[in-house]
Amino acid sequence: MKKAILAEKIGMTQVFNDDGVLTPVTVLKAGPCEVLQVKTVENDGYEAVQVGFKDVKEKVTGKDGSGKKVIRNPHGATKAEAGHAKKWAKTTPKQFVKEFRFENAAEYVAGESVIKVDIFAEGDKIDVTARSKGKGYAGGIKRHGLKSGPSGHGSKYHRHAGSNGSATTPGRVMKGKKMAGHAGCEQVTVQNLEIVKIDAENDVILVKGAVPGPKKSLVIVAESVKAR
Repeated sequence: MKKAILAEKIGMTQVFNDDGVLTPVTVLKAGPCEVLQVKTVENDGYEAVQVGFKDVKEKVTGKDGSGKKVIRNPHGATKAEAGHAKKWAKTTPKQFVKEFRFENAAEYVAGESVIKVDIFAEGDKIDVTARSKGKGYAGGIKRHGLKSGPSGHGSKYHRHAGSNGSATTPGRVMKGKKMAGHAGCEQVTVQNLEIVKIDAENDVILVKGAVPGPKKSLVIVAESVKAR
C-alpha cells in the first residue's frame, strides 16, 4: 500500500460533468490525519504508520453530590490514549486511530508528517472500507434475499424459513445455514470506486456511487488493490 487516509462520511449528492451527465457521489471529509507513530522492524517487527483523525477531548472524572465517581464526557479519550499521542507525536488525542502498512513508512515522521487529501487525484481507483448500517434482527428474506412462500389465502407459509436440517443423515443444521438473525453492522469493503472530484482546500473527496455506513461514520479510503 502506498496511500490511504481516514475520512468521515458526510452524505450523498449529485454532480454534473462538462457534458451534462449526472453522477451520484458520496461526500467524504478526508483528513488531515496526523502521524502519531511510525512502527519499525527493529522495534515492532514490522513497518507501519499509525495515524489519527479528528481531535477529541480527554475523559474527565469527578464526583456527584453523593460522592459517587462519574465520567463527565464518556466518549472522550482515556489517559492511556492521551498519553500515547503526547509521547510519540506531542499532539492531542484523536477519536480514530488506525495503522497503514505503507511501502514508504520510513519516510514519515511522528508529530511532523500529515496525510492530506491531496495524496489522491481525480480519476483514481480506490477501495473504501466502513461498517455497514445496522438493521437489527431480520428474517431470512431481508437478511439473505431468500424467496418467500405462496401468497394465497390457504397458504400458511409466507416469510418463514424453510427446512433447516437435512434428513436422517447428517441429521443436524449445517454451519453457514442462511437463517434469521442480526443483519448489518459488519465491516464492508467496496472495491474499485472512482474519485470524481477532490476539494483540497476543504479536505473533501467526492466518490462515485454509494459508500457503506451511516452519516458521520468512519471510512477508510485506500488505493485499489485490483485497479481496473
